[in-house]
Amino acid sequence: MRLSAIGDVTHIVPIIRNLQRSWPTTAITWIIGKGEHTLVSDIKGIEFIVFDKKKSFSSYRKLYKKINKRQFDLLLHMQVSLRASFVSLFVRSPIRVGFDHNRAKNWQWLFTNQKIAKYDREHVLDCFLKFTQLIGVEPTPIEWDIPIPEAANEKINDLVGTTQSVVVINPSSSNRANNWRNWDPKAYAQIAEYVVKQYGHKVILTGGPAEQEINFATTIANLAQVEIFNLVGKTRLKELLALLHRASLVISPDTGPAHMANAVGIPVIGLYASSNPERTGPYNSLDLTINCYPKAVEKYLGKKVNEISWGKRVRVPQVMDLIQPKDVIKKIDIVLGQSR
Repeated sequence: MRLSAIGDVTHIVPIIRNLQRSWPTTAITWIIGKGEHTLVSDIKGIEFIVFDKKKSFSSYRKLYKKINKRQFDLLLHMQVSLRASFVSLFVRSPIRVGFDHNRAKNWQWLFTNQKIAKYDREHVLDCFLKFTQLIGVEPTPIEWDIPIPEAANEKINDLVGTTQSVVVINPSSSNRANNWRNWDPKAYAQIAEYVVKQYGHKVILTGGPAEQEINFATTIANLAQVEIFNLVGKTRLKELLALLHRASLVISPDTGPAHMANAVGIPVIGLYASSNPERTGPYNSLDLTINCYPKAVEKYLGKKVNEISWGKRVRVPQVMDLIQPKDVIKKIDIVLGQSR
């Protein structure tokens, strides 16, 4: 069970693939959020049960009617929110695996009877892999293989053409109530100008339909002295996945599309100052990540990274100003310079 969010749902896919390879005759059910379901719904061999958190009580009632008479052999309870734990009560299973006590926030430990191994300082994906290790599934190569429908590819062709020389910038984090994970729009514009002028790549902005994201992208596009294709709010998740798969490079703060790009094998320059990329960075591109988190912790919290809790975030509006465009440009040159 993992309801949300997009980034964490992409981290669950390798666990699913691991189970499918190791236990090919095992029936797998995934209880998942409605929006997140659209990203992974066509993965074969999975029964999806969708929980729409926006419908509140009716969603609980619908889920209860669907599964209350069913018996499962094993529950992997992979989310610490109270909502997810309440949902887990509907799952009848003698084995209920959850996080270790240190990570089982919101009393999640009360809803499980087996705990994964304790290890405080690791990437979220490595933490999830401990669930399968606990139940005896041998480690296998990490893979995602999330299907991309042809209709999604065709929609992207209609929007931006068929060129393969694309750099995607997903400028906004999913934290729309605050801006402490969003970089300066002037810096994004500077980066876009560099990509177009230095490498001749098409720059495409992506993001969700929230008004704040749309306005933020419009500001970036207006500041840049080059043409930018602004698709913020214009793509569904599968279409976004198709676009990311086509990109030569993706630039993004800590948000779902960075992990989607990672899942389809695209290099990601992660922009991290508020959160720790060693915990939540794009898994296969940590060497490309701009990591100003240690500086942020020292400047705004007065401590070293090893002196604070692993999941601690620096919630200061100006924290992303620690990231300098010149450092991002160096990473761009590493990726795009290799293709010349």
